[in-house]
Amino acid sequence: MSERRGIIAAGNMLVDHVHQINAWPQPGWLAEITHSERATGGAPLNVLLTLAKLHVGLPLQAVGLTGEDVDGDYIMAMLEQYHINRQHVRRTAFAPTSMSQVMTTPDGQRTFFHLPGANRLLDLPAFDRLNPTMRIFHLGYLLLLDSLDLPDDRYGTRSARLLAQMQQQGYETSLDLVSRQGDPRYQPLVMPALRWLDYLIINELEAGEFSGLPVRHPDGAPHTENIATAASRLLAEGVRQRVVIHCPEGAWGIEAGGEGVWVPSWQLAKAEIVGSVGAGDAFCAGLLYGCHERWPLTESIKLAHACARASLLCANAIDGAKTLEELTTFMREAG
Repeated sequence: MSERRGIIAAGNMLVDHVHQINAWPQPGWLAEITHSERATGGAPLNVLLTLAKLHVGLPLQAVGLTGEDVDGDYIMAMLEQYHINRQHVRRTAFAPTSMSQVMTTPDGQRTFFHLPGANRLLDLPAFDRLNPTMRIFHLGYLLLLDSLDLPDDRYGTRSARLLAQMQQQGYETSLDLVSRQGDPRYQPLVMPALRWLDYLIINELEAGEFSGLPVRHPDGAPHTENIATAASRLLAEGVRQRVVIHCPEGAWGIEAGGEGVWVPSWQLAKAEIVGSVGAGDAFCAGLLYGCHERWPLTESIKLAHACARASLLCANAIDGAKTLEELTTFMREAG
């Protein structure tokens, strides 16, 4: 039997209506929208399209649910354009396509107004009979998939049941979370999934919510010791291969049986950052490619940083994505 190859990304599918504004207004006041555009959003689409734009010929498949509306048509057209298998992207008349109105200020900070829509209905039957030749199954975002976040008598949650099924079918499994400050569900929804994961890729805010540890010092610098502690705890709870916690300044990664490593990112001046929508997903895509190709942990994180940096140079999650050749040339020249 030939070696499995390819990445499936499943979960939240939505359209980002991205608006650049001149400033965030005080209540009751007006802010000017200086530019607007539409782009795909959500972990599966952002990860898959970033991987597609690497131009490495990697098989890619999407799994999700959209409404029978214009935004759903747009998602299907984007998958078709980038030659991503859309066989398991279903349409429903019972809910609109999920969407976010994204407001981006001149310093690159973004605020989301989110309509959950069809993503709330995505459930276990959508994952039947996926391509058995693919290697990695990536799910995002936990805490934002209502049906999969429901309790399960045997596995704790339905998402944990799904990840268990995928792992038992021979896929390497990966998970990303949504950033929700103060959400008490981090531990009860994440813990049951950990033992069924090969890769956990989250940001420092999510790690802080999960661990209860402060992830930044009072001066704003990343608290790398606490980030490292959170990563080690997550690995000890059952993640089989790698835990990576990323933030704008860098990322901490640790592998089963190995020592953790801090890999700094390539910094951009505030004036260079056009938008941070999708930068975390771009990071995830780069890391998953490194995992798929069996790159060492440090090199995988460097590629992830390069993908995230490219994403920051554009307003939406996709336009900044580069080919692998362009990214490796940048990494080599940047040192």
